[in-house]
Amino acid sequence: MTFMFENLQVYQKAVDLADSTATITEQFPRSYFYLIDQLNRASLSVATNIAEGNGRFTKADRKNFFIIARGSTQECVPLFELARRRGLVDEQTHQRMRTDLEEIARMLSG
Repeated sequence: MTFMFENLQVYQKAVDLADSTATITEQFPRSYFYLIDQLNRASLSVATNIAEGNGRFTKADRKNFFIIARGSTQECVPLFELARRRGLVDEQTHQRMRTDLEEIARMLSG
């Protein structure tokens, strides 16, 4: 059985974001656990809130979860910026993640 939200392009991109974030943060030194944890939680929150919102019955309820997902998307921006400044991600990776975040944010706003 396929859940309806699994067909949404924004959901698929959000899962890709969470997966990429997990892969990237695996390389971070253990001393940056706080950043690893926050990045993974924020990126996963995007996909999980899209999924949960699609399971709601009222339009207002769904909208609230999409707003939370968008907020989590934006939460990732300063976290990846700090990772870039600390030399944990290179400029190319930072730009790729930022582009993905911008695209997801636009999709959630539309």
